[in-house]
Amino acid sequence: MPSASTGASTTVGATSSVTSPVRSSTAAVDSRLTPGGPGYRRMSFALFLAGVATFALLYSTQALLPLVSTDFGVSASEASWTVSAATGALALFVLPMSALSERFGRRTLMTASLAVAVTVGLLVPFAPSIGALVALRAVQGAALAGLPASATAYLAEEVRPKALITAIGLFVAGNSVGGMSGRVITGWVAQEWGWRVAVATIGIIAVACAVAFRMLLPAPKHFTPGSLRPRVLTRTVRDHLANPLLRRLYAIGALFMMVFGGVYTVIGYRLTEAPFSLPQGIIGSIFLVYLVGTVSASTAGRLVARLGRRGSLYLAGGTTTAGLLLSLVDSLPLVLLGLVLITAGFFAGHAVASSSVSHTAKQGRAQASALYQSAYYIGSSAGSTLGAVAFHAGGWAGTVALGLFAVLGVVTITLLGSHAARAQARHEPALAH
Repeated sequence: MPSASTGASTTVGATSSVTSPVRSSTAAVDSRLTPGGPGYRRMSFALFLAGVATFALLYSTQALLPLVSTDFGVSASEASWTVSAATGALALFVLPMSALSERFGRRTLMTASLAVAVTVGLLVPFAPSIGALVALRAVQGAALAGLPASATAYLAEEVRPKALITAIGLFVAGNSVGGMSGRVITGWVAQEWGWRVAVATIGIIAVACAVAFRMLLPAPKHFTPGSLRPRVLTRTVRDHLANPLLRRLYAIGALFMMVFGGVYTVIGYRLTEAPFSLPQGIIGSIFLVYLVGTVSASTAGRLVARLGRRGSLYLAGGTTTAGLLLSLVDSLPLVLLGLVLITAGFFAGHAVASSSVSHTAKQGRAQASALYQSAYYIGSSAGSTLGAVAFHAGGWAGTVALGLFAVLGVVTITLLGSHAARAQARHEPALAH
């Protein structure tokens, strides 16, 4: 994929009237964060914690769906709306939230979003009905919409371009840790005290993450407030959607997340049934495979350096496909291995695609990232609902078929990108002559 400027400022002291050689040399220094430099570790850990809180809250009910179904007397597809409502609301609100971050600042919006989300998280355990639970989860998802796009825009502005993929990979790794810990903790707590106590526990953990995030995240030094005028926002969004590369990346993010959302929404139902018949605590522990996602996301930078972006996406798609096929076998070790491969492929693909969006967008990075996040969570919402419907209609094989169809879409889109890149390469030399 072609490189592009991140659009972040690379000079300091630009408004100074002093023109001495010493000051001119200083003005050329790139003051953005870099691995090993001051503030980089604090920034990385703060956004890692934000990622933990986001995914732990967003998917707090996913591992508990069989218990939610039993408690409220609803089907798997109805219970899945406690996940789909949260991810769907996030997809709907991420673009407006990104516009607010352009005006009021990334750190300010991320702090406010986490504050609202954790407050709602403490109310979720008291939901009196499935309808109330779905409504609370939708509000929580809308609040969390302020995190993903703002975080990637913050990184694009505050981190040097060469370190951007690694920095975003660490944020995505926080997502995987949050998703893993949320599901593992809820599984064991719910086995002893029920799903309500389990989601309350996640809420308390998220409060701690939110407080630490606000204390650790360095104040932005390269943020320039933008406009909230609808005309400006509409023009920026239109420009991003007119970019074929960005459109392909948005579709890839949605399709990868459709696989992931469908698999992890339904896997609990599969493992509670014969021939596995596992207890809730053990099912929650299955999500320890998210650690694989932590590794694959955090090493995405090295993967891209070796294979290129399109090569990395092909590898991610192939790994996910192998995992889906393995999971069809009625053998717990093979199902677990399948989940490992699905998780590794998904997180690698997501890290590569999301970092490519930030790398490609020349302006309006928050909106570019927001459009990616919107597509990504639309994929999650669709995967959760369609995965449950497919499971109801055709069992686990139905959910796997849905996943394979989505991966085929990823590979097809990446092939189209490769073809477009070759065509452009042939066209440019012709223009030169």
